[in-house]
Amino acid sequence: MSVLLETSLGDIVIDLYTDLCPVTCKNFLKLCKTKYYNFALFHNVQAGSLVQTGDPTGTGTGGESLYAQLYGEQARYFDDELHRKLRHTKAGCVSMASARPNANGSQFFITVADDQTHLDDRYTLFGEVTEGLEVARAISNAYADANGRPYQNIRIRHTIVLDDPYEDPPGMVVPDASPEPSALVLKQDRERLADGESLETEADGRTAEEVPIAALSYG
Repeated sequence: MSVLLETSLGDIVIDLYTDLCPVTCKNFLKLCKTKYYNFALFHNVQAGSLVQTGDPTGTGTGGESLYAQLYGEQARYFDDELHRKLRHTKAGCVSMASARPNANGSQFFITVADDQTHLDDRYTLFGEVTEGLEVARAISNAYADANGRPYQNIRIRHTIVLDDPYEDPPGMVVPDASPEPSALVLKQDRERLADGESLETEADGRTAEEVPIAALSYG
């Protein structure tokens, strides 16, 4: 029950707590399988704390669950799966990011430091990083604006499901190939330094200091 995230800065392998958080893990695995996370930005990076991703709009206010794709807007969010034995005591915890209780969609975060127990009983902790924690830490240290948005776009490039115990639900569509970058992705790369460009060089004639800062809101 694991997934490999291919990111701009390297690979991250996540093992999932399918016994304790079956609804959350199924949602995550199937979103990975349907390539929902491809090109998702790490839109919120906090050095020494966490990195957040999983919103296809890159704003921190978007995203929806697998269940919305299957059953409509009324199923956009699903309930928390909180357990006393699951605590944010070590780096590498993988948890759902939600604005309020029982409002889980597609966004998630990875902790990069120990003892972040202030997150307990608020966010569903459904997995842990088993390989590539150094990649998550490198993402957290990216040069970012006051909202935590990196000046250089850092993305999930691909998702590979390594082990999935769940049957695909009826109506779930699995693409034959990875999707092409959308118009939104291309627009994001014009507004910031694109994935793969260097902060040490100019992008389209602009230095890092000249790339506009986008106003972000967080849901």
